[in-house]
Amino acid sequence: RSSYSCCYFVLPCCFFDFHGKYSRRQSKKTQYREYLDFVAQVGFVCGFHVEEDCLRIPSTKRVSFVGKSRTYPAAERALIDEQITQFINGRRTCAVASCDRRVGFNHEHHCGGLCKEEGSEPHEDETETAGTIWMPGFQPREKVEQVRNCASLPRDFVDEVVLNVANLLLNAAPQKSCSDKQDGNMNTWNQGESLSLREVAEHLDKEILKKLKSEYGGLQTLLKNNHQVFEVLNGRVHIRDWRKEKPPSKSKPEVKRRLSAEAFKTRLCWFFIHHPDGCSLPSEACPYAHGTEELR
Repeated sequence: RSSYSCCYFVLPCCFFDFHGKYSRRQSKKTQYREYLDFVAQVGFVCGFHVEEDCLRIPSTKRVSFVGKSRTYPAAERALIDEQITQFINGRRTCAVASCDRRVGFNHEHHCGGLCKEEGSEPHEDETETAGTIWMPGFQPREKVEQVRNCASLPRDFVDEVVLNVANLLLNAAPQKSCSDKQDGNMNTWNQGESLSLREVAEHLDKEILKKLKSEYGGLQTLLKNNHQVFEVLNGRVHIRDWRKEKPPSKSKPEVKRRLSAEAFKTRLCWFFIHHPDGCSLPSEACPYAHGTEELR
């Protein structure tokens, strides 16, 4: 309804109507096929030549619809808009009244499947001039969507949370003495203990948690974003040990492997600056800069 020149592509997935979950009406079809027919019907009602296509994607729901051209001239747009309004209001009637489940979908009849009660008064919205209202309560998305994946949080705030969580994990581990040995080699680098996200949250300041609550994923998202320092597995937070990271795959194309090996160090190594034992890797093996002189 946005404009006559509008085209559309849709890949139906979850079974929803305009006002809630889609209610089945035909038992002879699968739920998926019936819902696809409903989505196609919406396209026909809106005055599109609806084309169906099957995408080459690894999914069980890969049938898509494309509307590239209209079935009516631009001069009839107001008439079609009124038809769309009636269709939407009819679907709302179905959502609150008992629908006749025997009504099927007919490609030749655009308005087939409308469950209106005989003698019922039209909705107030139907008396609205076509095009002045789409549907009651419709709220389009803002032109600029708010980024809420912790990426827009102040850098100082993120650094404070990272340092607090890292110190929490490091202090939770018993200090190793210089006589500790693993696999016959001296290994005194403190990797800390793992804690659950809940345990980490319990030790953080309430103001920090309040600020993270407004972000999607909250604390977990912030820690995953800082993958240089942390590894989050099965709801538990670990300090990342870069000695255990797998080397670049030899199956990569030669060009990619060469670029990976010659990658410039554009960020400082967090462990080199903050970890009590420094970085677990030597400078030449670490993907991050050990000091500002290595930054490029």
